[in-house]
Order: sequence, then C-alpha cells, then structure tokens
Amino acid sequence: MCGIYGIVGFGREHQPSREILPRIGRIIEHRGPDDEGCYVAPGIALGMRRLSIIDVGGGHQPIANEDETLWVVCNGEIYNFQELRPDLERRGHVFRTGSDTEVLVHLYEEHGLEFVKKLRGMFALALWDVRRSRLVLARDRLGKKPLYVRREPGRLLFASEIKGILEADVPRRVDLQALHEYLALGYVPAPRTLFDGIEKLLPGHCMVVENGQVQVRKYWDVRFDQVEDRPEDEWVERVRATLLESVRLRLISDVPLGAFLSGGIDSSAVVAAMAHFSDRPVKTYSIGFEARDRYYDELPYARMVAQAFATDHHEIIVRPQVKELLPKLVWHMDEPIADSAFITTFLVAELARQSVTVILSGVGGDELFGGYRRYLGEGIQRYYRLLPSVVRRRWLPGVLAALPQDRHSGWKNYSRLANSFVETAELAPADRYLSYVTLFAPDVRAELLKDGAAPPEPLARYFAECAGADDLGRCIYVDLKTSLPDDLLALTDKMTMAASIECRAPFVDHELVELTSRMPSHLKVRGLTMKYLLKKAVAPWLPKSIVSRRKRGFGAPIGAWLRHDLGDLVRDTLSEEAVRRRGLLDWAVVRDLVSVHQAEGRDHTDRLLALIMFELWCRTFIDASAAAPAWRSARLASAV
Repeated sequence: MCGIYGIVGFGREHQPSREILPRIGRIIEHRGPDDEGCYVAPGIALGMRRLSIIDVGGGHQPIANEDETLWVVCNGEIYNFQELRPDLERRGHVFRTGSDTEVLVHLYEEHGLEFVKKLRGMFALALWDVRRSRLVLARDRLGKKPLYVRREPGRLLFASEIKGILEADVPRRVDLQALHEYLALGYVPAPRTLFDGIEKLLPGHCMVVENGQVQVRKYWDVRFDQVEDRPEDEWVERVRATLLESVRLRLISDVPLGAFLSGGIDSSAVVAAMAHFSDRPVKTYSIGFEARDRYYDELPYARMVAQAFATDHHEIIVRPQVKELLPKLVWHMDEPIADSAFITTFLVAELARQSVTVILSGVGGDELFGGYRRYLGEGIQRYYRLLPSVVRRRWLPGVLAALPQDRHSGWKNYSRLANSFVETAELAPADRYLSYVTLFAPDVRAELLKDGAAPPEPLARYFAECAGADDLGRCIYVDLKTSLPDDLLALTDKMTMAASIECRAPFVDHELVELTSRMPSHLKVRGLTMKYLLKKAVAPWLPKSIVSRRKRGFGAPIGAWLRHDLGDLVRDTLSEEAVRRRGLLDWAVVRDLVSVHQAEGRDHTDRLLALIMFELWCRTFIDASAAAPAWRSARLASAV
C-alpha cells in the first residue's frame, strides 16, 4: 500500500522539477511511512510513499523492467501476481524482487495497454514508457484505490490524494457543479471533485498521456442484462466458493493482518472465511457506543461472532467528543462526505493499527447481494398497491408525516423510511431510487445555492447505460458506479490510510461482482428479505442470530449528537455569520433545516452533516494552506 504521485511535462519549457516530489511525499506520508522513492527523467517525475506489505525488504519502488525502459509506481495489491509471474518467467522476463508490483512492467511488455485486464486486485498505478514517452495511469475496476488528476497547459499532475496535487501550487476554487452534486448525494461522484480543475480517474479506466495528448479509455464494465438461469443450490455453491477464494487471496501478506467485525452478515462472513484458512486466532476489531446510543451499538453481535470463531477480539467505545477529530479527518478525506461511517472507520482502524498492518472489511456486500432498504421498493409496491387509493394518497401520508423521525431510534427510523417510501410510491422505479439517495432535491438545491435551476441529476447517465437490466439490476449498477467507489470505498481508503493501515475488501473482487451480476434479482431480494442468497450461502458458517438480524448501518448516532453534544459545532459552522461569510448558501434555508432538526420535527441528519462537512472543508482547503497541520506530525487523538 502506498501513495503515488507525479508530473508529466509537455515540451522542454515544462520539464518537471525534482524538488517538488519530496514536498508531495511529505504531505501524504501517512499512506506510506516505511519507504519512499522517485524517478525523474526528461518529461516525467514519479514518486511514491510505501507501506511495506509484500516483499518488505525488497519491494522498493519505482520498479523497472530489465533494461529500465519501463518504470512503475503502484498503490495497492495485485492478488494474482503469484499466478502471473511463472508465465512471464517462461516468456523470458527476469524478476529482481518478490514484489507484486514487478509483474506490472512485464505484463505491459507482453500485452501493452491490455495488461490491466490481467490484474486481479486493488490498484492505482502509473507506468512510464521511456521509449514512447508515454504515461499510463490506471485504476482498479471498482475504484478501491483513488487517483486524482489535474490537466494544465504544459503539464499533467496526478496523486493518490488531492492534497498532493495542491502542493504543486495550483489554484483552489470550489467547483460549483460539483457542489450541486455533493448536496444532491452527500459525496461528489467521479469524475468531478469539489476542487475546480481536479478530477478523479474513473474506476475501470486508463488514462494515456502521449505526445501532449490525453486519452481516457474504459477497460472494464459489468453487465446486469445477462442473467443466468441456474438452480438456487448451484448459485449458493458458486457464491460460497468465489467468496472463499476472494478471502484467501487477500490473506497474502508478509505482515500481520486482521478484520473489521461489526456483527453484520458481511463482516462476519469475512471473519468466518478467514478462520477457515487460518491456523491461529483471527484478530478482530469492533466499535461500539455508550448506552444511550444503543441503536447503533453492535458490540453484542460482534462479540457473538468473535466467540464463535475464538478470535483475538478488540473493542473501542466512541463518545461524542469526536468533534475534535472532524477537522483532522476532513484534511485526510480531501473532499467532504456526508456519511458518519468515516468517523467510525478511522477510529477502529487506529485501534487495529496497534497490532496489525492489513485489515479485511465487509464493505461491498450490500451492493452485490441487495442489502439496502432502497432495494425493497418493488417488493413493497406489491403490498402497497393493495391499499385503497384514498388510503394511499390521502390518509397514509398525513399519518406518517406526523410521526417523529430520527435514525438514532429504532421505531422512529422505520417511521422515517416508511414516510420516504409513501412520498415516492407513485414515481417510476428510477425516479423512486433517486429520491431515496438524494439529500437535497433539485428545487431545494437551487434555493439553497441561490443560483437558479439545478443541473441534471448526476446519476442519470448510469441508469441509461444499463437500460437492459431489470429495476434491481439498474439500481445496483448505479451504486457500483457511484456511491460504492465515491462514498464507501473512498472513506474506507482515506480513513484506513490516515491510520497507516491497508484495508482489503473481499466482496469487491471483480470476479465476485461479475458472478453476482448474472444472478437473478429474486435471489438477491425475495419479498422483503434482503441478501436472500448470501444468507443461504453463509448460513452454515455463522450463528443463526447473525444471519437473521436486521440490518444496521456502520455509522454513528450523529443525529442525536447534533442536537446535544455537538451543538457547539452546529452553531459554529452553520451560524448566520459563518454562512453569510462563505457566501455560497442561503442562510434562511440553513436556519430552517437546523431548527426543524433540533425540534425533532424531521430528521435532517445527513443534510446537516453535509453542510457542516462542507464548511469544515472550505476552512481546511480553500481558506487555509493544505500543508500538514501542526497536529499532523503527532498521532491523532483517539477522542474516546
């Protein structure tokens, strides 16, 4: 695991400077505290920071081929490098290290730009072809590892984190189109970032820079319109075998590893598979909350799984003092995300880093197997349509709207979800899905941002790209292209890297993704049962109470905290003075959101978190220098 960065210069007057590489390396040192390296030649400067995982002593980067006409830096892990290497050696390639990264230069020699299709892993890489003066940037299929790019006249910059690019003295401006998208979704979908002029390389894409030209190529996509008709038992066996193989590959490491354990079915299945392959207790790490936040506390379930597999179990309790952490975590995130899971992910990663360097996570299981309540729409529709029209359209909406709604309380949470469904029940499936995932509706965004009509919805292109799939397949495809890479995987990468620990996600293995894309939707969501087939596949591994328990999100009780313990944070970041000084949001809209949430009239947790994170981001990156803050050199306070 590393941080990579570099500059390509177009023409003699734009030759990259060697002096800038150490500056970028220092700003992302947390991604690779063990080693650093660089390669500078006419037209190119490559750099990296390394967290040593495989071939700890010999895997120094950049790595070259035999005659040093190819150089590569890579952030991530190539899980099938041990399978690829023997064939490359038979073809005459000579390896100098035991590193997984070295297979990249030899694969490129054999296959050219098609080499990325041979890889199974998580990666963001930069390969320099000396003979052609060609730079190849590539990102893994699902977007597990980030890669940012800035194009300028005369040069192109790239880095694993935006703050690395900012070290090259680039202007800092808010991209207003991206701000619309952020307020719509709670994150900025690729290829945009919230920084004007800095883009994300899309997952499953390569960027080729040659002769002053930049081309972006898609090398992978997943289809949901090629469903296979197989017996249910056969699907169970195929899913079980592929998941086991995915976990096995992610146990390759020369340093200690463990697993995040929430007590949900995804992380529990990963721990069960790890225990299957391990001859010693798996190290597991869980997070919990104080008694008043019991709805979010999953420690009893995590302990149940830990006991079932006799793991070496570790726990941490989070308290509302996390407000001291937020500015630091915003700096690590690069962009704001309105998802409280970034807090819990960092804290449990920091706990795990005390004893392991690699951690496995269950992230991605919901997207593959139908684990979100928004996927229940079609099943609920069948029951909803049985109600008389007058009940559906007049009586039910009024009753539900009058109920208190807050996600930190169990029955209030279901009231909120029921109200959301009824409000959108008459919409087309794609529009209904958009309503579930949208924070601020287009008309509200236009009012909030004071700039007229909102631009087109950012997810529309992905619905169009999978028009041949059924409704559930289209929703999952959109999630795989947007919220998974740009929210969940982004925060997982940034928060684990903030603690200098590598996170691996077995569910986000492209072969498992392709397998589940061919699975009929009724095996993912059956009636009101989510993850139907996954539960059958892992039921022999897990305690029954884990398989049958209701879903909980891996987040924090932010809604309650914003009303009480984090009240000072709300008053600071969303005060009239702060909002008017920023000059981007309408104060009256912000004021109404805060007052309604505080009075428990309606749950605006995600909306308020989005606004708070945006203001903290502006203070961190737009108002001030992105240079490492004073606290950066010391270990982050745990706030627990």
